[in-house]
Amino acid sequence: MANSYHRIVLASRPHGWPTPENFRLEEVSSAPLGEGEVRVRNRYLSLDPYMRGRMNDAKSYAAPQMLNETMGGTAVGEVVESRSSQFAVGDTVRGMLGWTEYGVSKAEGIGKVDARQIPLSAYLGIVGMPGMTAWYGYNKIMEPKPGETAVVSAAAGAVGSVVGQLARIAGVRVIGIAGGPDKCRYVTEELGFDACIDYKTAADAKSLAALIAAAAPKGVDAHFENVGGDVLNAVMTLLNPFARVAICGLIADYNATPGQMMKSAILNPGMFLVARFKMQGFIISDHLNRWPEGLTALAGLVASGKLKYRESIADGLAAAPAAFIGMLKGQNFGKQLVRLY
Repeated sequence: MANSYHRIVLASRPHGWPTPENFRLEEVSSAPLGEGEVRVRNRYLSLDPYMRGRMNDAKSYAAPQMLNETMGGTAVGEVVESRSSQFAVGDTVRGMLGWTEYGVSKAEGIGKVDARQIPLSAYLGIVGMPGMTAWYGYNKIMEPKPGETAVVSAAAGAVGSVVGQLARIAGVRVIGIAGGPDKCRYVTEELGFDACIDYKTAADAKSLAALIAAAAPKGVDAHFENVGGDVLNAVMTLLNPFARVAICGLIADYNATPGQMMKSAILNPGMFLVARFKMQGFIISDHLNRWPEGLTALAGLVASGKLKYRESIADGLAAAPAAFIGMLKGQNFGKQLVRLY
């Protein structure tokens, strides 16, 4: 175990889009473990859109990221030192260990994962928080029936790709929305979506709605929203009576500046009455009691080859800020990770 390690801290709060200057890579000394603590050498870090919201000093569902402290986030790695009877050196674990080469946690803050049949990195994606987010939103909010039509935004991403595949497996007609022809080809040709709309070819919500309508001539019965903005407003005009909408993220507004008009403002609130649809936002950490059920189901589908996934991997801790900013701009393909050595 080295006497020091590197970490990335939040150096300043962004005003609009984050920049590399908002982060700082620094070397810190390793502190002795306390009773019941475990030291983990991180192998992969998860980069997720929700982290952008935590960079603001504003009221939200989670406390803001503290300045000059290790950037928070989930990681997977191996235990290298333990003062807990629950973990031994060599155990592979997952937990909120942060953007750092070595993380320290109380035993209750991490959990063991089995990397013998499923790659370690997948526990940050398809059998981790993104997969659970997809599974819960699909099964508990969207609840589509065979033969219905579902729309999924950010369809090539870590969450949307799982939602669409769950729909396909269940016999639901599924239409993805993604950015660019390569992502749309991946969604239809590899993941099996029935259609995919490249939102970059639409000038506004009205023209995007026309493209979606052509792929969904019977309307939309269920929708999983990751993006917001024009995407949300386009889909809302196509909702069938008693449709269900799961709001997972509104990334179109994550980099808005104070006082700026929100892109996700509802343009046609009358649709709530006309379609009598249900729209529900959710945070997967509110539903920890469902994790054993959902992760078991997802792991079985991954192990059997019924669920596919893709990863974008940046190498080295120093690459994390650029990879994070790129992810917010849609430059990643699938789950965005940072690989450490």
